[in-house]
Amino acid sequence: MGLAAEMRGFLPMYPPGLLTRPADFLTARRLADSLRADGAACGDPHGPRRTLSDLLVFRLDDGAAPPVVVKHPRSARAVASLAHECEVVQRLERDERLGSWRRFVPRVELCRLQGPLPLVVQRCLPGIAGDTLLQRFPQLTPEVAVSAMGAIRELHLATGRTEEVTARLGDWVDPQLAVLAQEVRWCRHGPGADALSVLRDRLWRALSGRSLLVGWTHGDFHPGNVLLGEEQGGLLGVIDWAGAVPDGPSAIDYHTFVLTMRHQHGGRQFGRVVADVVRHASLGPVDRRLLAEAGGLVTDSRGETALTLLTWLWHVAGNAAKSVRYGRSHRWVTENVVPVLREVAAQEIS
Repeated sequence: MGLAAEMRGFLPMYPPGLLTRPADFLTARRLADSLRADGAACGDPHGPRRTLSDLLVFRLDDGAAPPVVVKHPRSARAVASLAHECEVVQRLERDERLGSWRRFVPRVELCRLQGPLPLVVQRCLPGIAGDTLLQRFPQLTPEVAVSAMGAIRELHLATGRTEEVTARLGDWVDPQLAVLAQEVRWCRHGPGADALSVLRDRLWRALSGRSLLVGWTHGDFHPGNVLLGEEQGGLLGVIDWAGAVPDGPSAIDYHTFVLTMRHQHGGRQFGRVVADVVRHASLGPVDRRLLAEAGGLVTDSRGETALTLLTWLWHVAGNAAKSVRYGRSHRWVTENVVPVLREVAAQEIS
Protein backbone atom coordinates (compact mmCIF):
# COMPACT_ATOMS: atom_id res chain seq x y z
CA MET A 1 0.00 0.00 0.00
CA GLY A 2 1.38 3.41 -0.98
CA LEU A 3 1.94 6.26 1.45
CA ALA A 4 -0.98 8.27 0.07
CA ALA A 5 -3.39 5.36 0.51
CA GLU A 6 -2.02 4.70 4.00
CA MET A 7 -2.53 8.31 5.04
CA ARG A 8 -6.02 8.31 3.57
CA GLY A 9 -6.97 5.65 6.11
CA PHE A 10 -6.48 8.15 8.95
CA LEU A 11 -8.75 10.81 7.43
CA PRO A 12 -12.44 11.20 8.38
CA MET A 13 -14.66 8.73 6.53
CA TYR A 14 -16.20 11.64 4.65
CA PRO A 15 -15.28 15.33 4.50
CA PRO A 16 -17.08 17.89 6.67
CA GLY A 17 -20.35 19.21 5.23
CA LEU A 18 -19.01 22.76 5.01
CA LEU A 19 -16.52 21.59 2.39
CA THR A 20 -18.96 19.59 0.29
CA ARG A 21 -22.20 21.56 0.69
CA PRO A 22 -21.78 23.91 -2.31
CA ALA A 23 -21.06 21.03 -4.69
CA ASP A 24 -23.85 18.94 -3.18
CA PHE A 25 -26.42 21.71 -3.64
CA LEU A 26 -25.31 22.14 -7.25
CA THR A 27 -25.66 18.40 -7.93
CA ALA A 28 -29.04 18.29 -6.20
CA ARG A 29 -30.30 21.18 -8.32
CA ARG A 30 -29.10 19.46 -11.51
CA LEU A 31 -30.93 16.30 -10.48
CA ALA A 32 -34.10 18.26 -9.71
CA ASP A 33 -33.87 20.01 -13.07
CA SER A 34 -33.53 16.65 -14.83
CA LEU A 35 -36.71 15.45 -13.13
CA ARG A 36 -38.50 18.62 -14.13
CA ALA A 37 -37.36 18.16 -17.73
CA ASP A 38 -38.90 14.68 -17.67
CA GLY A 39 -42.22 16.15 -16.58
CA ALA A 40 -42.02 15.23 -12.91
CA ALA A 41 -43.46 17.74 -10.49
CA CYS A 42 -40.80 18.84 -8.03
CA GLY A 43 -39.69 21.82 -6.01
CA ASP A 44 -36.33 23.02 -4.82
CA PRO A 45 -33.93 20.58 -3.15
CA HIS A 46 -33.85 20.66 0.64
CA GLY A 47 -31.06 19.45 2.90
CA PRO A 48 -28.74 17.56 0.55
CA ARG A 49 -26.36 15.36 2.52
CA ARG A 50 -23.83 12.67 1.77
CA THR A 51 -24.08 9.28 3.40
CA LEU A 52 -21.37 6.76 4.20
CA SER A 53 -22.90 4.45 1.60
CA ASP A 54 -21.86 6.82 -1.22
CA LEU A 55 -25.26 8.45 -1.69
CA LEU A 56 -26.35 12.06 -2.01
CA VAL A 57 -29.80 12.29 -0.41
CA PHE A 58 -32.18 15.24 -0.41
CA ARG A 59 -35.87 16.08 -0.24
CA LEU A 60 -38.12 17.65 -2.87
CA ASP A 61 -41.40 19.31 -1.87
CA ASP A 62 -43.27 21.71 -4.16
CA GLY A 63 -46.35 21.90 -1.95
CA ALA A 64 -48.62 20.54 -4.70
CA ALA A 65 -47.57 16.88 -4.74
CA PRO A 66 -46.55 14.59 -1.85
CA PRO A 67 -42.92 15.19 -0.86
CA VAL A 68 -40.28 12.77 -2.09
CA VAL A 69 -36.75 11.74 -1.21
CA VAL A 70 -34.15 11.63 -3.98
CA LYS A 71 -31.14 9.32 -3.71
CA HIS A 72 -28.23 9.88 -6.09
CA PRO A 73 -25.52 7.17 -6.18
CA ARG A 74 -21.96 8.48 -6.20
CA SER A 75 -20.21 5.18 -6.96
CA ALA A 76 -20.77 1.94 -8.85
CA ARG A 77 -21.38 0.19 -5.52
CA ALA A 78 -24.07 2.70 -4.64
CA VAL A 79 -25.75 2.09 -7.99
CA ALA A 80 -25.86 -1.65 -7.30
CA SER A 81 -27.15 -1.04 -3.77
CA LEU A 82 -29.96 1.22 -4.98
CA ALA A 83 -30.91 -1.23 -7.70
CA HIS A 84 -31.29 -3.95 -5.08
CA GLU A 85 -33.29 -1.66 -2.80
CA CYS A 86 -35.71 -0.81 -5.62
CA GLU A 87 -36.20 -4.50 -6.37
CA VAL A 88 -36.82 -5.30 -2.69
CA VAL A 89 -39.33 -2.48 -2.19
CA GLN A 90 -41.23 -3.45 -5.32
CA ARG A 91 -41.36 -7.09 -4.22
CA LEU A 92 -42.65 -6.11 -0.79
CA GLU A 93 -45.31 -3.89 -2.36
CA ARG A 94 -46.56 -6.86 -4.41
CA ASP A 95 -46.49 -9.35 -1.53
CA GLU A 96 -50.12 -9.92 -0.56
CA ARG A 97 -49.07 -11.66 2.65
CA LEU A 98 -48.06 -8.31 4.12
CA GLY A 99 -51.48 -6.68 3.88
CA SER A 100 -51.51 -3.28 5.60
CA TRP A 101 -47.88 -3.71 6.72
CA ARG A 102 -46.88 -2.39 3.30
CA ARG A 103 -47.71 1.13 4.49
CA PHE A 104 -44.37 1.08 6.34
CA VAL A 105 -42.38 0.67 3.08
CA PRO A 106 -41.39 3.79 1.09
CA ARG A 107 -42.86 3.49 -2.40
CA VAL A 108 -40.42 3.85 -5.31
CA GLU A 109 -41.74 6.55 -7.65
CA LEU A 110 -38.82 6.40 -10.09
CA CYS A 111 -35.75 4.19 -10.44
CA ARG A 112 -33.42 5.72 -13.04
CA LEU A 113 -29.96 4.28 -12.62
CA GLN A 114 -28.63 4.65 -16.16
CA GLY A 115 -27.15 7.76 -17.71
CA PRO A 116 -25.13 10.67 -16.32
CA LEU A 117 -27.58 11.61 -13.54
CA PRO A 118 -28.73 8.34 -11.93
CA LEU A 119 -31.27 8.61 -9.15
CA VAL A 120 -34.06 6.94 -7.23
CA VAL A 121 -37.15 8.84 -6.11
CA GLN A 122 -39.09 7.50 -3.13
CA ARG A 123 -42.27 8.72 -1.49
CA CYS A 124 -41.61 10.36 1.88
CA LEU A 125 -43.00 8.54 4.87
CA PRO A 126 -44.16 10.44 7.97
CA GLY A 127 -42.30 10.43 11.24
CA ILE A 128 -38.90 11.19 12.72
CA ALA A 129 -35.84 8.95 12.56
CA GLY A 130 -35.59 6.75 15.63
CA ASP A 131 -32.01 7.73 16.51
CA THR A 132 -32.95 11.42 16.41
CA LEU A 133 -36.00 10.83 18.59
CA LEU A 134 -33.99 8.88 21.15
CA GLN A 135 -31.35 11.61 21.32
CA ARG A 136 -34.08 14.09 22.23
CA PHE A 137 -36.11 11.80 24.48
CA PRO A 138 -33.95 8.91 25.76
CA GLN A 139 -36.71 8.00 28.21
CA LEU A 140 -38.68 6.68 25.22
CA THR A 141 -36.11 3.92 24.60
CA PRO A 142 -38.26 1.00 25.89
CA GLU A 143 -41.34 2.16 23.97
CA VAL A 144 -39.36 2.71 20.77
CA ALA A 145 -37.66 -0.68 20.98
CA VAL A 146 -40.90 -2.57 21.63
CA SER A 147 -42.75 -0.72 18.86
CA ALA A 148 -40.00 -1.13 16.24
CA MET A 149 -39.15 -4.74 16.98
CA GLY A 150 -42.79 -5.69 17.31
CA ALA A 151 -43.49 -4.23 13.88
CA ILE A 152 -40.57 -5.97 12.16
CA ARG A 153 -41.71 -9.21 13.81
CA GLU A 154 -45.00 -8.86 11.93
CA LEU A 155 -43.00 -8.89 8.68
CA HIS A 156 -41.01 -11.93 9.81
CA LEU A 157 -44.07 -13.91 10.82
CA ALA A 158 -46.02 -12.99 7.69
CA THR A 159 -43.25 -14.12 5.35
CA GLY A 160 -41.20 -16.59 7.35
CA ARG A 161 -41.17 -20.13 8.57
CA THR A 162 -39.21 -21.93 11.25
CA GLU A 163 -36.74 -24.38 9.77
CA GLU A 164 -33.52 -26.21 10.48
CA VAL A 165 -30.86 -23.88 9.06
CA THR A 166 -27.72 -25.96 8.50
CA ALA A 167 -28.19 -25.88 4.72
CA ARG A 168 -28.45 -22.07 4.79
CA LEU A 169 -25.25 -21.33 6.68
CA GLY A 170 -23.17 -21.28 3.50
CA ASP A 171 -25.25 -18.32 2.29
CA TRP A 172 -25.45 -16.63 5.69
CA VAL A 173 -21.78 -16.85 6.67
CA ASP A 174 -19.34 -17.44 3.81
CA PRO A 175 -20.16 -14.48 1.52
CA GLN A 176 -19.93 -12.06 4.45
CA LEU A 177 -16.56 -13.47 5.50
CA ALA A 178 -15.37 -13.12 1.91
CA VAL A 179 -16.34 -9.42 1.92
CA LEU A 180 -14.23 -8.78 5.02
CA ALA A 181 -11.29 -10.68 3.55
CA GLN A 182 -11.51 -8.62 0.38
CA GLU A 183 -12.27 -5.18 1.81
CA VAL A 184 -10.34 -5.11 5.09
CA ARG A 185 -6.59 -5.40 4.71
CA TRP A 186 -6.09 -6.68 8.27
CA CYS A 187 -8.36 -9.64 7.51
CA ARG A 188 -6.38 -10.88 4.50
CA HIS A 189 -3.31 -12.30 6.22
CA GLY A 190 -1.92 -13.28 9.59
CA PRO A 191 -4.03 -12.94 12.76
CA GLY A 192 -6.98 -11.37 10.94
CA ALA A 193 -7.28 -14.17 8.41
CA ASP A 194 -6.81 -16.78 11.13
CA ALA A 195 -9.56 -15.16 13.21
CA LEU A 196 -11.97 -15.22 10.27
CA SER A 197 -11.39 -18.95 9.97
CA VAL A 198 -12.02 -19.42 13.69
CA LEU A 199 -15.19 -17.34 13.45
CA ARG A 200 -16.48 -19.42 10.56
CA ASP A 201 -15.94 -22.65 12.46
CA ARG A 202 -17.58 -21.24 15.57
CA LEU A 203 -20.68 -20.05 13.71
CA TRP A 204 -21.07 -23.34 11.87
CA ARG A 205 -20.73 -25.37 15.09
CA ALA A 206 -23.13 -23.18 17.06
CA LEU A 207 -25.82 -22.76 14.41
CA SER A 208 -25.79 -26.14 12.66
CA GLY A 209 -28.87 -28.12 13.56
CA ARG A 210 -30.73 -25.13 15.01
CA SER A 211 -34.24 -24.20 14.04
CA LEU A 212 -34.66 -20.48 13.36
CA LEU A 213 -37.24 -18.26 11.72
CA VAL A 214 -36.29 -17.70 8.07
CA GLY A 215 -38.04 -14.98 6.09
CA TRP A 216 -37.79 -11.41 4.86
CA THR A 217 -34.95 -9.85 6.86
CA HIS A 218 -34.17 -6.14 6.70
CA GLY A 219 -30.49 -6.70 7.43
CA ASP A 220 -29.78 -3.20 8.78
CA PHE A 221 -32.63 -2.69 11.22
CA HIS A 222 -31.41 0.01 13.60
CA PRO A 223 -33.06 3.13 15.09
CA GLY A 224 -31.84 5.36 12.26
CA ASN A 225 -33.76 3.26 9.75
CA VAL A 226 -37.16 3.46 11.44
CA LEU A 227 -39.53 6.43 11.38
CA LEU A 228 -41.54 7.04 14.51
CA GLY A 229 -44.28 9.25 15.88
CA GLU A 230 -42.78 11.97 18.07
CA GLU A 231 -45.16 11.60 21.00
CA GLN A 232 -45.55 7.86 21.61
CA GLY A 233 -42.72 6.47 19.50
CA GLY A 234 -45.04 4.31 17.40
CA LEU A 235 -43.62 2.97 14.16
CA LEU A 236 -44.60 4.85 10.99
CA GLY A 237 -42.07 3.59 8.46
CA VAL A 238 -38.99 1.47 7.76
CA ILE A 239 -36.39 2.79 5.33
CA ASP A 240 -33.13 1.70 3.67
CA TRP A 241 -33.95 -1.77 2.35
CA ALA A 242 -30.67 -2.15 0.42
CA GLY A 243 -29.51 -5.03 2.62
CA ALA A 244 -32.80 -6.92 2.74
CA VAL A 245 -33.15 -10.56 1.68
CA PRO A 246 -36.26 -12.77 1.45
CA ASP A 247 -34.72 -15.78 3.22
CA GLY A 248 -32.48 -14.36 5.92
CA PRO A 249 -32.01 -15.16 9.62
CA SER A 250 -34.77 -12.90 10.89
CA ALA A 251 -33.40 -12.86 14.46
CA ILE A 252 -30.53 -10.61 13.41
CA ASP A 253 -32.96 -7.72 12.91
CA TYR A 254 -33.77 -7.75 16.63
CA HIS A 255 -30.12 -8.13 17.61
CA THR A 256 -29.08 -5.30 15.30
CA PHE A 257 -31.62 -3.01 16.93
CA VAL A 258 -30.65 -3.66 20.55
CA LEU A 259 -26.90 -3.68 19.87
CA THR A 260 -27.13 -0.41 17.93
CA MET A 261 -29.09 1.20 20.76
CA ARG A 262 -26.36 0.06 23.16
CA HIS A 263 -23.74 1.57 20.84
CA GLN A 264 -25.62 4.88 20.48
CA HIS A 265 -26.50 5.29 24.16
CA GLY A 266 -23.13 4.22 25.51
CA GLY A 267 -20.99 6.11 23.03
CA ARG A 268 -18.96 2.98 22.23
CA GLN A 269 -18.44 1.62 18.75
CA PHE A 270 -20.58 -1.31 17.58
CA GLY A 271 -17.60 -3.67 17.49
CA ARG A 272 -16.64 -2.88 21.09
CA VAL A 273 -20.19 -3.61 22.22
CA VAL A 274 -20.20 -6.98 20.44
CA ALA A 275 -16.75 -7.88 21.76
CA ASP A 276 -18.11 -7.44 25.30
CA VAL A 277 -21.01 -9.79 24.53
CA VAL A 278 -18.59 -12.41 23.20
CA ARG A 279 -16.28 -11.98 26.20
CA HIS A 280 -19.09 -12.48 28.72
CA ALA A 281 -21.01 -15.01 26.59
CA SER A 282 -24.18 -13.05 27.19
CA LEU A 283 -26.06 -9.91 26.26
CA GLY A 284 -26.90 -7.43 28.99
CA PRO A 285 -30.09 -7.98 31.02
CA VAL A 286 -31.90 -5.01 29.43
CA ASP A 287 -31.06 -6.24 25.94
CA ARG A 288 -32.15 -9.77 26.79
CA ARG A 289 -35.46 -8.49 28.14
CA LEU A 290 -36.12 -6.46 24.99
CA LEU A 291 -35.31 -9.45 22.80
CA ALA A 292 -37.57 -11.68 24.88
CA GLU A 293 -40.46 -9.22 24.51
CA ALA A 294 -39.92 -9.16 20.73
CA GLY A 295 -39.74 -12.95 20.53
CA GLY A 296 -36.13 -12.85 19.32
CA LEU A 297 -34.27 -14.24 22.33
CA VAL A 298 -32.39 -17.52 22.08
CA THR A 299 -32.37 -19.00 25.56
CA ASP A 300 -28.97 -20.75 25.58
CA SER A 301 -25.71 -18.82 25.92
CA ARG A 302 -24.04 -20.53 22.97
CA GLY A 303 -26.84 -19.65 20.59
CA GLU A 304 -27.18 -16.12 21.96
CA THR A 305 -23.50 -15.40 21.36
CA ALA A 306 -23.56 -17.03 17.93
CA LEU A 307 -26.51 -14.90 16.79
CA THR A 308 -24.73 -11.81 18.14
CA LEU A 309 -21.66 -12.73 16.10
CA LEU A 310 -23.77 -13.42 13.01
CA THR A 311 -25.45 -10.03 13.47
CA TRP A 312 -22.06 -8.35 13.77
CA LEU A 313 -20.81 -10.16 10.66
CA TRP A 314 -23.77 -9.02 8.57
CA HIS A 315 -23.40 -5.48 9.92
CA VAL A 316 -19.69 -4.98 9.21
CA ALA A 317 -19.72 -6.90 5.92
CA GLY A 318 -22.75 -4.91 4.77
CA ASN A 319 -20.98 -1.65 5.52
CA ALA A 320 -17.72 -2.73 3.92
CA ALA A 321 -19.57 -3.82 0.78
CA LYS A 322 -21.42 -0.49 0.50
CA SER A 323 -18.34 1.70 0.30
CA VAL A 324 -14.56 1.37 0.21
CA ARG A 325 -14.50 4.09 2.88
CA TYR A 326 -15.14 1.54 5.60
CA GLY A 327 -12.36 -0.91 4.83
CA ARG A 328 -9.88 1.92 4.25
CA SER A 329 -10.67 3.65 7.54
CA HIS A 330 -8.19 2.64 10.22
CA ARG A 331 -10.50 3.91 12.95
CA TRP A 332 -13.51 1.96 11.71
CA VAL A 333 -11.51 -1.26 11.33
CA THR A 334 -9.80 -0.80 14.71
CA GLU A 335 -13.05 -0.10 16.56
CA ASN A 336 -15.50 -2.37 14.74
CA VAL A 337 -13.65 -5.33 13.22
CA VAL A 338 -10.46 -6.02 15.16
CA PRO A 339 -11.91 -6.23 18.73
CA VAL A 340 -14.48 -8.87 17.81
CA LEU A 341 -12.14 -11.06 15.82
CA ARG A 342 -9.43 -10.84 18.48
CA GLU A 343 -11.92 -11.88 21.16
CA VAL A 344 -13.11 -14.81 19.05
CA ALA A 345 -9.52 -15.93 18.39
CA ALA A 346 -8.53 -15.54 22.05
CA GLN A 347 -11.38 -17.75 23.20
CA GLU A 348 -10.38 -20.42 20.69
CA ILE A 349 -6.84 -20.47 22.08
CA SER A 350 -7.97 -20.60 25.70
